[in-house]
Amino acid sequence: MSRPCLKKKSHDLEVICLIGFVHGVSHFFHLLLPPLFPWLMHDFGLSFTGIGATMTIFFVVSAIGQALAGFLVDRFGAARVLGGGISCFLLAALLLSVVDDYLGLTLVAALAGLGNSVFHPADFTVLNRHVSQHRLGHAFSIHGLSGNLGWALAPVFMTGIAATAGWRVAALAAAGIAALALLLFAWRRRTLADPPGSLVSGAAGGQAISAFGFLRSPAVWMCFLFFLLITTAFGGIQNFVMPILQNLHGLSLAAGATALSAYLVGGAGGILTGGFLAQKGEQERLIAAALGAGALLTIALALLPLPQWSVLPLMVGIGYCTGIAGPSRDLLVRRAATSRFGQAAYGRVYGFVYSGLDTGLALAPLVFGGLMDGGRFAAVLIGIAALWGLSILTALRVGGVTRQAAA
Repeated sequence: MSRPCLKKKSHDLEVICLIGFVHGVSHFFHLLLPPLFPWLMHDFGLSFTGIGATMTIFFVVSAIGQALAGFLVDRFGAARVLGGGISCFLLAALLLSVVDDYLGLTLVAALAGLGNSVFHPADFTVLNRHVSQHRLGHAFSIHGLSGNLGWALAPVFMTGIAATAGWRVAALAAAGIAALALLLFAWRRRTLADPPGSLVSGAAGGQAISAFGFLRSPAVWMCFLFFLLITTAFGGIQNFVMPILQNLHGLSLAAGATALSAYLVGGAGGILTGGFLAQKGEQERLIAAALGAGALLTIALALLPLPQWSVLPLMVGIGYCTGIAGPSRDLLVRRAATSRFGQAAYGRVYGFVYSGLDTGLALAPLVFGGLMDGGRFAAVLIGIAALWGLSILTALRVGGVTRQAAA
């Protein structure tokens, strides 16, 4: 292998690792507050509704901020915007360590949501501009996997420290993670700097586009809808699968928690597999096959009288199937961005499309909460499968539109 090829491979690997690390930090800060809910509710005299509202604030701020952050990425560069997001996490954790009222908690949630809003448009802009195209599937796979690891670390880290030293010390420890990420980011900022000429006000194929021109693209709107649908389904599983399995299949609380962890582990394995499969092309068909299989397994979980021992491997299978679709969905959004607007609109397209993630997570409790309150547990699982079915239709539509635009 020639020296330039080795240098490019090394650069690709460094970019993938750096972006994977900061994405893991962003997912860690998704769960800055929830692991501390028992302590915060006790110290501030809050109800579940009151403390839960802080996460509504987080996702609303993140959804709105994510759509706007894409413009900042295209104007000022992804590296600068990423640094700003990590700084918001640091400030949120420091504020949490000294907060003494409910208003302070809402400010913590808003700051963390603002920090979270920048990562998808900035991360994917960096990966698309720096990583060789034949490695993008692997890059997106590592990106998704690192996010899952951040989710997995946060509850153990935060509750472990809070139980032994108090929740304020746990907040300071989280601030230490953000500070470490900021130092690492500052040290290697040149690696993530935008290539010369990439920060222009948009050109695709030599034609100028307006700042909001991407909103006239059907493919972009279908991508937004796709993310809204799959994340509403994910929110339904994340929030409610434990009581669903308790009531439908007689699992204990501990077994239900293990089943949720099995789903997330299966998802991580699916993401790794999906990174290899996505490179072969036909991403929309891969998404359809993976989500279709996941939907069928979910319907089986809802309707069949399964023995308890089979629930765990079934949850692994559901997570694995949906995880496979992850890298392909990210490549599909890339096609939607480049098919008409070129690299100059990466930030705007990714920011708008991925705001559907936060919107879906905010909607999931509203969509499924009534069914849960009514004891219609199987209907929740069937609803999740139906959302994946609708996601398949949107993915196929995006694939058709982007191929027409490319032609």
